[in-house]
Amino acid sequence: MKPFEKLKEKKLFLFDIDGTLAVGDTLYEGSAALLEYIDSIGGKSYFITNNSTKSGTDYVEKFKNAFGLETTEDQFITSGYMTLRFLKSRYQGRKIFVLGTASFVAELRKNDLTVTETAEKDIACVVVAYDSELNYGKLVQASKALLTTSVPFYGTNPDLRCPIDFGFIPDCGAICNMISATTDKTPVYLGKPSREVVELCLELSGFAPEDTLVVGDRLYTDIACGINGGVDTCVLFTGEARPEDMKDTEYPATYQFRDVKELLLHCR
Repeated sequence: MKPFEKLKEKKLFLFDIDGTLAVGDTLYEGSAALLEYIDSIGGKSYFITNNSTKSGTDYVEKFKNAFGLETTEDQFITSGYMTLRFLKSRYQGRKIFVLGTASFVAELRKNDLTVTETAEKDIACVVVAYDSELNYGKLVQASKALLTTSVPFYGTNPDLRCPIDFGFIPDCGAICNMISATTDKTPVYLGKPSREVVELCLELSGFAPEDTLVVGDRLYTDIACGINGGVDTCVLFTGEARPEDMKDTEYPATYQFRDVKELLLHCR
C-alpha cells in the first residue's frame, strides 16, 4: 500500500456510485463533502458506473433530486455509454440483438443503431445488459440468437449482483451466466473492468495517470478497472468488498478505507 500522503496529490477521481457514494436514493455521509473538496482543489470527478439502465441525463436528474448535487452529463461514464460507443464503432448499420430494458434499447435506437429483440438470422452480434424488466421470453430469444448463429456475444458489465437497500439483486453478470450455462457461449464485457473506461476519463479530463484514483466497493470490476487502466485504486468497505477479501485477492487495491469519510480525511 502506498503512503497516504500520495492521496493529497490526486486530482482526478473516478467513482463507482452504488455501494461507494450511495445506495439507492441515499447518499452516504461524507460523499458530498468529498466531491466539494475535489472541486475546491481544481480537480475533476467522474462517475464510472456499470448500471446500464440509466443515461447520463437520468443520473444528472437523480443526483439533483435525490442527493441535492449539481453535476453535468459528461461526468457519467456508464457501461451503457461504453457499450454504445463500441457498437457505433463496430456495428453501425448492422442488426444487433439486444436483451435489456426498454430505455436501454431506446437509447441505442436514438443513436441510429439497428436493434432487434428477437432472434433473427441476419444479426451481427448479441448484447446483454442489466434488465430489471427481464422475463423468460427474453432469455429464450437470447439463447436462440446465440445457438442459431455464430455471432459475437457482448455483455455491458460482469457484475453478478447490484446493491440495493435490503442487500443485493441479480445484475448483468448473473443474467449472462444463465445464458452462458445454456449456450456454452461466454460474453466479452464492455464496461468496468475494461481499461477503456479509465482511458476515456483521462482523455476527457486532461489529467495524467499519476493524478488519478479509481474509488469503488467491488474488487473484480472497480479495482480491476483501475489496475487495468494503470492508475491507483481505493476500495471502500461500504458495499460488496470486505476487509478479509483483501488477503488473497487478485485485485489488490492501492488504498483501503472503511468509508468515504475516511478517504476524505486522508485526502485533505
